[in-house]
Amino acid sequence: MTSISIVLRKDKLNAKKEAPIHFRIIKNRKASYIASGIMLPAQQWNEKKSRVKATHLNSARLNSYLSNKFTEIQDTVLQHETLSKSLTSKNLREKVFGKRPSDFFGFADAIVEQYRKEGRIGTGDKNRSVIAKLRDYRPTLTFHDITPEFLIRYEQHLREHHGNCTNTVSKDMKFLRKVFNDAIRADVIGLEANPFGRYQIKQERTHRDYLTEEELLRVQDCDIAADTKLALHRDMFIFAAYTGGLRISDVLQLRWSNFDGSHLHVVITKTGAQVSIKVPNKGLELMCGYRRAEQCNTDFIFPVLAATLDTGNPLALDAAIATATTQVNRSLKTLANMAGIEKRLSFHISRHSFAVLALRKGISIDKVSKLMAHSAIRETQT
Repeated sequence: MTSISIVLRKDKLNAKKEAPIHFRIIKNRKASYIASGIMLPAQQWNEKKSRVKATHLNSARLNSYLSNKFTEIQDTVLQHETLSKSLTSKNLREKVFGKRPSDFFGFADAIVEQYRKEGRIGTGDKNRSVIAKLRDYRPTLTFHDITPEFLIRYEQHLREHHGNCTNTVSKDMKFLRKVFNDAIRADVIGLEANPFGRYQIKQERTHRDYLTEEELLRVQDCDIAADTKLALHRDMFIFAAYTGGLRISDVLQLRWSNFDGSHLHVVITKTGAQVSIKVPNKGLELMCGYRRAEQCNTDFIFPVLAATLDTGNPLALDAAIATATTQVNRSLKTLANMAGIEKRLSFHISRHSFAVLALRKGISIDKVSKLMAHSAIRETQT
């Protein structure tokens, strides 16, 4: 059973020697308190009757308020106890007055920090910038401040102040939605506090560039001196376009120990998925060009990252991959000019090129999706 009473909290006296009047809910010998908003000197409280003494100037009004609120709490507690016997005193308090406003930024920052602890540095950095933009717009926010109307105003701010396009706004909003979903699962807020039930995240279809086989051949046939960075970066790009459309982060970390003579066995950096890719003849030819007699199994196949790099250090690895990606993409712009290709060439286009080539050669979309380690087939369909 649950007991409800009105008490004067003499243990919480203020500087004027006044104590707050609280409604106390006890369930399973655990107490929870709800403030009435009334402060009173101890000598003006009738403890036996749980009433303000008649000597107080506003005793009638205060006692009427306390009586009405007490009845309201009783009715609410009875209603929710009838529905669920497992409610705690804290749950009952929240059913009556709702949860206290919780700091949005504190919870969001903790999610980003968890990404860093898991070694997902890039994801952490991207979402840190999402939080920074929101903090710049509103320095302090509780979950309850973020309503559908707030999200509409903030979306407009992102477009006008930051010049963000629809899909960039979409990425920001998806992270904010994740924060709300995680907070609901952690019982920090209730389901009713989630504004994304009444706010639609908009997204636009984007054009995905890719190279045809003829264009890939033009890049491959560029007249480049051997043993140069430009040649190395070109070979990595062509390799990925024919070998599973591997992301640059995965190509950079390929070691000879990942290769069993016919297949590459890789744990995808972005998703953690394990894939096994049969290396086609073109891929084998490019790989063999970097095989050395004195090589160890632990050596990188494409020698871009330093052999001394501590890949067990997520921060150092992320920084090295980011630097290498910038250099490779710079080389690809040079190659595009040399090959007479007007498309804006980046390493990720090798991934799109692989998907299109594979599908045109009759490989099923399910197989292509698995090879590319897509989390959902709709990514492959796009």
